[in-house]
Amino acid sequence: MKSQEIRKQFLLFFKNKEHKVVSSASLVPADPTALFTSAGMQQFIPYLSGQIASPYKRACSIQKCFRTSDIDEVGDDFHHTFFEMLGNWSFNDYFKEEIINWSLEFLTEHLNLSKDRLWVSVFKGTPEVLKDKQAIDIWEKAGIAKNKIKQLGMKDNFWGPVTQTGPCGPCSEIYYDKGENFKTQTCDTKKCGLNCKCGRFVEIWNLVFMQYNKTSDKTFLKLPGKNIDTGAGLERIASIIQNKKTNYETDLFMPIIDTINNLGNFELNKITNKASRIIADHLRATCFLISDGVLPSKEDRGYVLRKLIRRTMRHSRNLNTDNDFLINISTKIIDVYKESYPELLQNKNNILTIIQTEQEKFSKTLAQGLKKFNQLAFNIKKINQKVINGKDIFHLYDTYGFPFELTQEMAVEQGLKVSKSDFNKEFVKHKQISRVGAIKKFGGVGQWGKKVAALHTATHLLHQALRDVLGEHVQQAGSDLTLERLRFDFTHASKLTPEKIAKIENIVNAKIKKGIRICIENMSYDDAIKLGALAFFKEKYPKQVSVYSVGNYSKEVCAGPHVKNTKEIGTFKIIKETSSGAGIRRIKAIIQN
Repeated sequence: MKSQEIRKQFLLFFKNKEHKVVSSASLVPADPTALFTSAGMQQFIPYLSGQIASPYKRACSIQKCFRTSDIDEVGDDFHHTFFEMLGNWSFNDYFKEEIINWSLEFLTEHLNLSKDRLWVSVFKGTPEVLKDKQAIDIWEKAGIAKNKIKQLGMKDNFWGPVTQTGPCGPCSEIYYDKGENFKTQTCDTKKCGLNCKCGRFVEIWNLVFMQYNKTSDKTFLKLPGKNIDTGAGLERIASIIQNKKTNYETDLFMPIIDTINNLGNFELNKITNKASRIIADHLRATCFLISDGVLPSKEDRGYVLRKLIRRTMRHSRNLNTDNDFLINISTKIIDVYKESYPELLQNKNNILTIIQTEQEKFSKTLAQGLKKFNQLAFNIKKINQKVINGKDIFHLYDTYGFPFELTQEMAVEQGLKVSKSDFNKEFVKHKQISRVGAIKKFGGVGQWGKKVAALHTATHLLHQALRDVLGEHVQQAGSDLTLERLRFDFTHASKLTPEKIAKIENIVNAKIKKGIRICIENMSYDDAIKLGALAFFKEKYPKQVSVYSVGNYSKEVCAGPHVKNTKEIGTFKIIKETSSGAGIRRIKAIIQN
């Protein structure tokens, strides 16, 4: 059974069980405190927590997900950055008995898996929360043998809450036994079980039973309404249905892997095989991220995307590829996924342009950076040392554009170590030097004067106007003020038309003329985010921040300075709009009195 058929079968199955089929949410979540959508339940959090009444009692979806927690494991048999999560939900409707029986029905009758190959885990209980005996009884009644029902603790079989308090509950995971042939030679047969790393037992579906509310004093109270939240990884299910040893051998990956192998000039071995898998995984994630509006940058989501592309480029060097390699592989990825995700085809030109631009940008320094790193590694080994110091790591980052994680990965390959804390110290030191330079430039914050304060407030209005006209994918990617003008960098892939520039100008000037009062509130960073304040540089903010609001129009975490009323700004005029890098545009503007 092909992957596309698995998707269709899953949605049809739950649609026939009166579930609302909900489209996948964007990889950029609505919750500003989350970097990416990493689970199918994220778009349903308001319903699951009871904050908002759900418009339907039952739902199902196939969610695009992205996680970086397993990035170091990518290239093994089952780990990925981007993946697809099949999921279904009950909002205070059905509960354990229905979902346990339905999951078995779908797996055995629709995917034709043998019930004898299925194992399950259940929550064994703690002093605070009782053992999930109900789930055990239901599984036994459904035909799962007692010896195939394993009881595990909080770490494995209790979900949530998302924060310190809130809805949570025990979960039950379904595993597929691939059999003795999938065990490695080093596996201890007597100790082999559900959590063994040999690859024999593959977790394919997690059923979460949200039945408790965890309070601030760490007690668990029963919820008046109970919810179901499930997630099944498409890649893992496909590997089982298609009888493949790894996810990378399924129809989700093999067309991509084959293209990599045909375009590269290398002998297939352990190193090149892993490189092929990493390239396939990272470029697949890259295409989906760009399609959902993420662009390469030095901050947050953009930084992660840039790291994926640059990591891909380094591994492609091991395969002796040409300059068109990344574009050709990305084109194949779009072709493989266009039926299930037509937005990839719609955004094809944008995706390929951004990848090519980022590749060209990094290619100029990659060879120099690798040469510098190899020299560093040689010198350190020569004096029998094992650690690359923070100053050298930051130099590779600042001068050659090497993300810390890329240097760390290369260091491990050389048997060396790097310190993230040392790198962070150098990073902070660099920011402090830059800040001192800025203060000298303007003669100190207190001496900026009304002109700079007016420009700063105009920047906030510009930021929101850009989001209004171009879309919410627009994020600040840098800014600079002089006494004469403002400069604002933002994430957007294409040149602005004269019509859009005029529209942005008109919005800003309309707000200025309206005479809106600027308000400042001091609060915790978390509270600021909950209020909807824009903040795209999370790691730079202290716990207590200032939030500047221009009426109900603009709200941002900022350190000032600002005017007290928009009428103090003057007339806003955009004088230049240009590119400032891959997927980054730059506006220069002035104000006239």
